[in-house]
Amino acid sequence: MKTCIVFGGAGYIGCRWAARLASQSRFERVLLADLRAPDRRLPDKAEYVQCDVRQPIGNQLPAVAPEWLFNFAAVHREPGHKREEYFDTNLPGARNVCDYAEHTGCRNILFTSSIAVYGPTAGATSESSPLYPVSPYGISKLCAELIHQGWRRAGEGRRLYICRPGVVYGPGDPGNILRMIRAVKRGYFVFPGTKHLRKSYAYIEGLLDSFEFMMARPERQLTYNYVERETEPLGELVRIVQEHLAKRVPTFTAPLPLLQLIAGGAQVLSRGRSPIHPVRVRKAAMSTHIVPQALQGLGFQFRFDFRSSLKDWAWQAREDFDGEAEGRNNETQDHPQRTTGSLRVATR
Repeated sequence: MKTCIVFGGAGYIGCRWAARLASQSRFERVLLADLRAPDRRLPDKAEYVQCDVRQPIGNQLPAVAPEWLFNFAAVHREPGHKREEYFDTNLPGARNVCDYAEHTGCRNILFTSSIAVYGPTAGATSESSPLYPVSPYGISKLCAELIHQGWRRAGEGRRLYICRPGVVYGPGDPGNILRMIRAVKRGYFVFPGTKHLRKSYAYIEGLLDSFEFMMARPERQLTYNYVERETEPLGELVRIVQEHLAKRVPTFTAPLPLLQLIAGGAQVLSRGRSPIHPVRVRKAAMSTHIVPQALQGLGFQFRFDFRSSLKDWAWQAREDFDGEAEGRNNETQDHPQRTTGSLRVATR
């Protein structure tokens, strides 16, 4: 029985990827391995298995010989974790997944890293750019890349694909893009420092397209960035959101120190519960100009730009734009919508 395992399968990317795989004939069994169960009904052919990647994996999973391992398991939110938590999860997780591949004879791994391995990216940044991670998350992800590369070199016929996605957004995700949409709906938008910041984002459906593309590649090892192919200034992204919502609103530019002061006050007044956080404000003011050079060179067909991704998102989950699910979506980034196929999402 052809089987694949999605580590981190209860997360936003993992759950949607498992749903896409389950809708196809490539695999007869799709296992979602995660510390906690998904909070949505799983599609046919997909099943949840409790698994803590910080521990040896062999005895935690049923006896199978997986054809593919997809490693999405990671501590990733910033802020939200202590510095040591990124290393205590992301490094043992990489080692244990690779040890499991060794034990079961699996020859194919796709691992999601992050553009955080580049550090701040003021200029155009491709896969050949220097790696200079400055955050615990970015450093831990770079170390995890090296662990996976060691596994690939240790055996004949092994294939490894490392994806470095930008900030992922889409149906059911309460991140930066949804916050931008809701700010425009409220009637204003504040730029952190300048509206000319470049921002690279990765639409979830395009990201999953890139996974399928890589699975069909012949290379033994390939590392690639995934962002939508045009990295736009933040001002242009806000303008496109306004066009999509058919709503023109006033925009303002505020200095970063002032916004961080306000965010710090919001944390104090809310006792740490406010989504407005100084770290998020600082990250919002950092340029991320990522270039998906490897995919472009391989002839990957990008289905989306920012404008068309908003249309697809609204088709899948209209309530994200209408605000009906605002309370639910603000709870956690790791609780995806219920997926019933490769694209369409049924939320009720």
